[in-house]
Amino acid sequence: MFRLLGSLLLVTAAGAFAGGAAPAPRAAATPLDRVIPAPTSVDAGGSPYRITDSTRIRVDGSREARRVGEYLADVLRPSTGYRLPVTTSGSGGIQLRLGKGSFGAEGYRLDSGSKGVTITAAGPSGLFHGVQTLRQLLPAAVEKDSVQPGPWLIAGGTIKDTPRYGWRGAMLDVSRHFFTVDQVKRYIDQLALYKMNKLHLHLSDDQGWRIAIDSWPRLTTYGGSTQVGGGPGGYYTKADYKEIVRYAGSRHLEVVPEIDMPGHTNAALASYAELNCDGVAPPLYTGTEVGFSSLCVDKEVTYDFVDDVVRELAAITPGRYLHIGGDEAHSTSHEDFVKFMDRVQPIVAKYGKTVVGWHQLTGATPVKGALAQYWGLDSTSAEEKAQVAAAARGGTGIVLSPADRIYLDMKYDANTPLGLSWAGYVEVQRAYDWDPGEYLAGVPASAVRGVEAPLWSETISKSADIEYMAFPRLAGVAELGWSPASTHDWGDYRVRLAAQGLRWDAMGIGYYRSPQVPWESVS
Repeated sequence: MFRLLGSLLLVTAAGAFAGGAAPAPRAAATPLDRVIPAPTSVDAGGSPYRITDSTRIRVDGSREARRVGEYLADVLRPSTGYRLPVTTSGSGGIQLRLGKGSFGAEGYRLDSGSKGVTITAAGPSGLFHGVQTLRQLLPAAVEKDSVQPGPWLIAGGTIKDTPRYGWRGAMLDVSRHFFTVDQVKRYIDQLALYKMNKLHLHLSDDQGWRIAIDSWPRLTTYGGSTQVGGGPGGYYTKADYKEIVRYAGSRHLEVVPEIDMPGHTNAALASYAELNCDGVAPPLYTGTEVGFSSLCVDKEVTYDFVDDVVRELAAITPGRYLHIGGDEAHSTSHEDFVKFMDRVQPIVAKYGKTVVGWHQLTGATPVKGALAQYWGLDSTSAEEKAQVAAAARGGTGIVLSPADRIYLDMKYDANTPLGLSWAGYVEVQRAYDWDPGEYLAGVPASAVRGVEAPLWSETISKSADIEYMAFPRLAGVAELGWSPASTHDWGDYRVRLAAQGLRWDAMGIGYYRSPQVPWESVS
C-alpha cells in the first residue's frame, strides 16, 4: 500500500518553473497520490512543472496520440488562456507517447519534473487515462470555461498505473425517462474523468422503447411516445445512437446496449399485438411497477422479433457486448425463461456479440463467455447467491452492481429528494467501503470482471438529477474498479474525495454534499 502522508508539496517560483516565467507567489501543487482513482504506485519528489503560455503538447507521429493531445488542449485552453499547440516537434512541455512497457491496454506512466510532463502508454486508452490524472493534478479551476489566474502546477515525481478490472461501468436508464444525445454526452464526459470504460444504455422497458429498429418501426413511433408519469418520451434514431457511440469512443468508453427481455417489455407488446400470447396489445404504461409483462415464449414470431432487433442493434454497435436483460421476469415461468434464454443467447452470438444479462441469467444456462451482472443485496437469498457462484465457477464472468451498494438511484438518506429506497439508503461510505473481489462467497476472484453503477430513472428526468444522484458515489465506484485493493481505505479516500468537490463546482456539477465527507471550500 502506498501512502505519502505529509507529502503536500509546497513550491516557490525560484528556479522551479520552465519557460522563463516571472516568479509566482508561493503555491501548492496537488500531491501525486491525491487523485481518484488511487494510482497503483506513486514515487513523489523533485520540482514541479508549470504550464505557461510557452507550453506545447508534444505527441508522437501517431493519429491516436494526436487525438488525445487535441482533447487535452481542448480541456486546458479555456481556463489557462494559453494556445497550447499540439505538435510532433521539440522537447519539454507535455509529452504524450505510445511505447512499449508493462502498462496493459489501459495503463500508463506519468513522469513530472521542472522541464515537463511525459505520459507514456502502450495504447491510446492508456494515454487518455493518463490525461485524466494530469487534469486532477492541476487546480480545480482548470475545469472552468473562462480564463483563470493559475498558477498551473503539476507536482514532481512518477505515477505507474494500471486498472484492477477491465469492466468499470455506469448504466443509464433512458427508458423510464428519456435523455437526449447531449445529456448522454455530458454524462460520458463525467465518466471519463474517473477512467470509467463502459456505458451501459438501458434502451427498452415497460415505459418506453428508445432505439429505432427499421423492421419494427412502431417500437419507437408508438412504444417510445411516453415515459414514467406521461410526457412525450422520445427515442434515438440510428444516427443519434451512432453519435453517442462515436462520442463515447472518443472518451474511450464502450457502449453496451441493453434490450431487456422477456420481461420489462410492455412498450414492445403495446406496439405490436402479435408479440402477445393472446394477440391483444396492452395499453402504453407510465407507472413504475415491475414484473407484469412478458414476450410470448411459445410464439415463433417472438424469435423473429428478437433476431431483427439484435441484428439491427449489433450492426450499429462496434463494441463487443449486447445486454439481454432477463431480470424480474415474474410473468414468465421458470421453464419458459430457460427456453427463451436458450433460444436468444445464440442469436446474440450469431451477430458477433457477447451476451451480458442480469444475474437471473444464471438460472438458465449461460453460454460460454457470457457475463452475469449481479444486482442483489446483502439480504438476497443464499440460494440465489449460490446459483450465481456456481455459474462463476463454471466460467461465467461476473460484473458486480449490488443494489444496496452502488445503485445510484437509491436515496442517500431519508431526506434525499430524488430516488428510491427499496434497497435501503446508500450513503457515500457504504457505496465505497466494500471489496468486489471478496463480495460474493463462492465466486472466484478471477471470475469478477469488474463493477458497474446503474442509475435507474423512475425519479430522474434531467441532467441535474443524474449528477446529484451520481456524485459523489460514482467516484468511489470508479476507484473500486480501477485501484488495487490495497489502496482502499475510507479514511484516506474521504479526504481525496473532499477535494473533488471544488472540481465539480468548477464543472457545474450539482452534487450531494454528504456529511460524511470534509468538503473543501474556496479559500
